[in-house]
Amino acid sequence: MQKIGFLGLGKMGAVMALRFIEAGFPLTVWNRSADKTEPLAAAGANVAATPAAVTDEADIVISMLRDDAAAEQVFFGHDGLLSTKAGGRLFIEMSTLRPVTARALAARCADSSAAFIDAPVSGTVGPAKEGKLMALVGGSAADLQRAQPALEVLTRRIVHAGPVGQGAMLKLALNLALAVYWQSLAEAAALGRAGGLELATILDAMADSGAAARVLPAKIPLILEGSDYAAFDVATMEKDAKSILETGIEFGVPMPTTSAALASYASAHAAGLGEADAVSIVRFLSDKFESRAKE
Repeated sequence: MQKIGFLGLGKMGAVMALRFIEAGFPLTVWNRSADKTEPLAAAGANVAATPAAVTDEADIVISMLRDDAAAEQVFFGHDGLLSTKAGGRLFIEMSTLRPVTARALAARCADSSAAFIDAPVSGTVGPAKEGKLMALVGGSAADLQRAQPALEVLTRRIVHAGPVGQGAMLKLALNLALAVYWQSLAEAAALGRAGGLELATILDAMADSGAAARVLPAKIPLILEGSDYAAFDVATMEKDAKSILETGIEFGVPMPTTSAALASYASAHAAGLGEADAVSIVRFLSDKFESRAKE
């Protein structure tokens, strides 16, 4: 059985790593904040002191990190994944990164005689717990075949998008649509509330209309009541919107709606909602315009 290394034990990474223990894979974990390794250690994982130690212990190394800078540090930094003998290893980068970053990581892995695929996922913590994520893979068919037993522990579907970087490209495309959807819903709610409608009325009708995303009905209570739990927070959506715009510039694609969405998420983040679920932007924006028609 493949020995798995897993780096990055945030909300998603922690539950994804646990699935490997439940499936019987030998698992070594690392996280920048060491306290987050404790539940995995209690469940049977080995804890590595450095990323390099993960490379030494694993056949397949999976990373689920915050952003491009974190990925580059974990791969290339002092005691990073590639600071030790990495030949023969397969690295699966599952963070949401820019395609150019994924390609740079792959090139450095190849220099170390190691394989690399980018495989960001569609889905949040709930599907991650159940192994029902969708992996969006960029890499060779041979490397994907090698990765498949590990990916199947985490996913309901694997989409091979093309060579390295194309998984990242597909993930940004999906997140673009999601970011703009919540922004558009926030504007619709703001318009309705400015005209005297109740937010609950707007959302109830929207969820039963052609304008409803599949996820909307489940998100309505969170929009109306708020929650300390965030499946996908505002700060992460802001980070992804920046990556989307940077990638758009790289390919010469104008993205005015993404620019507008980024401004809204940045505003919500600055207002203290960085850790709130991204859907909180609907309430955040529409609250500013409540009952303007009565003024």
